[in-house]
Amino acid sequence: MFSKGNGRANGAEPTAVRTDANKAVPSIVSAALAIEGNMTSAGEIQIDGLVNGDIRCKALIVGITGSVNGEVVAQTVRLHGAIKGMVRAKSVFLASTARMAGDVEHESLAIEPGAYLEGHCRRLTESSVPNLSEAKRTETSHQGRESLRLASLKPAIAAT
Repeated sequence: MFSKGNGRANGAEPTAVRTDANKAVPSIVSAALAIEGNMTSAGEIQIDGLVNGDIRCKALIVGITGSVNGEVVAQTVRLHGAIKGMVRAKSVFLASTARMAGDVEHESLAIEPGAYLEGHCRRLTESSVPNLSEAKRTETSHQGRESLRLASLKPAIAAT
């Protein structure tokens, strides 16, 4: 009525809005939040608060106010804040504000001037970087061995 026709007949479907299902919003730990325990995600996690525990995810971003105390296993890690513990990732980036205390196992490592790193850096081959499902399986098998080890120690402790 008020505009030129677009050439479609009445009843024709409008063009679909394109949504990318693979592009999910990251899980965010805000600056006011502290978490005690392990975190696992198939996607991206952004830490601006405090996490005391291990993190396993596809991509991890630790903001300037973020702090992680534990092991990190991911495909990519971008560190602007602090990590105290081992990092194992395909790609690791330490910004100038980063504070890292622990070993870094990587395929690709970039460190900006001003970043603090205390620990060993070790380059991994492509096949030795675990994906998320392998990390879960390894974690479960370690927990089973730990319970077995503790169960076998109980009689020895009771005997002494």
